Amino acid sequence: MSETIPPSLVLIIIGSVTGTSITALFTGGLLPAAIAALALVVVVFLRSRDDRVDLAARPSVKVIGKTFVIALPGLALPFLIRAFVLGGIATATEVSTVGVAYCVVVGLFVYRRFDWSRVYPMLVETAALSGAIMLIIGTATAMGWALTQSGFSQQLAMMMAHVPGGHLGFLAISIVAFAVLGSVLEGIPAIVLFGPLLFPIARELGINEVHYAIVAILAMGLGLFAPPFGVGFFAACAVGKVSPDESMGRIIPYLVALLFALIVVAAVPWLSLGFVHQAR
Repeated sequence: MSETIPPSLVLIIIGSVTGTSITALFTGGLLPAAIAALALVVVVFLRSRDDRVDLAARPSVKVIGKTFVIALPGLALPFLIRAFVLGGIATATEVSTVGVAYCVVVGLFVYRRFDWSRVYPMLVETAALSGAIMLIIGTATAMGWALTQSGFSQQLAMMMAHVPGGHLGFLAISIVAFAVLGSVLEGIPAIVLFGPLLFPIARELGINEVHYAIVAILAMGLGLFAPPFGVGFFAACAVGKVSPDESMGRIIPYLVALLFALIVVAAVPWLSLGFVHQAR
C-alpha cells in the first residue's frame, strides 16, 4: 500500500511521465490503500482465529485510548505529508525529506527513543541493503531496455487497445499486464516504459487517469511481491532474513486478498476519485 500513499516515488514518477496531477494522485491513493489494508486484516483474522488467546489479557478501553493518543504523532505523518504538498510548502520530491526530519524530531522529543549510537549501524545496514536492491533494480532496468529495443512495449499497447469489453475489458487486461510487468520489472521502469503508451488509450476509453494510475500501481505492487519472480518478494526476504523457498507458500493468501481488493478498487472508481473531487 505504500506505493499509493504519499510521498510514494512511484506516484511522483507516474505523474511526471503521464502528466497526471501528483496532488490528485496523492489524494486518490489513500482510500484504495485502506481497502487493501482491510483485505489483509481479514486474512490475518482468519489465519489467527484458531490461535490460543486465553493467556492474553484483553486491554481495557482506557488502555486502548491511551495507546492511540501515544501513537497519534506517528499516525499523523501521512496527513502531514499530504498537507505540505497540497499547501505548496514542499514539492512532491522534497516532502520525503520532511518525513525523515519529522520522524527524527518525534523520536527525539516525543518518544525519546532515538538512540544516536544506533545511527551508524543503521546507515551501514541501509547501504548494504540498498546495494543489493540496486543490483535487482539494475537488472530489471536492463530488461526494460531490452523490451523497449525489441518493440515489445508498443506491440503490447496495441494489443491492449483492441481488447474486447470496452473500458472494463481494458482495465482487466491492464491489471494482468501490470501484474506481470511488476513481477519481472521494478515499478518505475514499468511506468516509464508503458505509462506514456497506455494512459492515452485509457483516456480515449473514458477511464479517469487518476483511477487508472491507482489500479496500475496496485497491480504492479501485486506482481512485485508475487513469487517466483517478484523483485519485491526477494527484497522483502532479504530484509526479513528468511528463505524465499519457505516464504513462497505462505504469501499466497495475502496475494489473493490483495487481488480481491484490487478488483474492488477497479470496479468502483469512486474509491480512487471521491477524495479528489472533494479536494477540488
